[in-house]
Amino acid sequence: MLCLTTRTDPRWAEIALADLPALLTDHAHCEMKAASNALSLGTRCASVLVGPEASVGARVLRTLVEVAEEELRHYRALLDELGRRDIPIGPPEVDAYAAELRKIAGNKGGRNAREAMSDRLLIGALIEARSCERFRLLADALSARQHELAPLYEDLFVSEARHYRTFTDLAADVRGDGAAARARLGELARAEGEIAARLGAAPAIHG
Repeated sequence: MLCLTTRTDPRWAEIALADLPALLTDHAHCEMKAASNALSLGTRCASVLVGPEASVGARVLRTLVEVAEEELRHYRALLDELGRRDIPIGPPEVDAYAAELRKIAGNKGGRNAREAMSDRLLIGALIEARSCERFRLLADALSARQHELAPLYEDLFVSEARHYRTFTDLAADVRGDGAAARARLGELARAEGEIAARLGAAPAIHG
């Protein structure tokens, strides 16, 4: 799916749905982190791309603010589901998957500021792609059960696919070289696949 090189075992969805409270709380935290990350990346891009490049930075910022607003709507939807089920959200767990990805992106030496920011956007694209894949698995499993949450995950699947395209397009704009951005996405996708292969079977979006 999308740029992913390693697929999640379909059995993960059944494991996740067996502990719905844990899945929903983890998912809520993921949406909050996604909104925060989009705002942070947008602000950093706007501060790095100045002078003749300021229009690119401003466009990236506006686009990522829109992404953040959508992620916050998802966050509210998850909070509503938690409230209906009387499930406390609790503190967020450390997302080792995302941390490893960002570490890999930060290990490439000799990058200029635009390349570094493009890498961060590509990492965002990969996280959206993995979430998109897992939302598809959840939507299918929920639909098979005629569960009330099936429409929510269908909508989230579509949204994450759109966010993936947004992040990849922005990464190309920031790098100023679409072919180089696509090549770099391939490198990072292979690394993401290795990380994903080590993921466990926890009831978590990146578990």
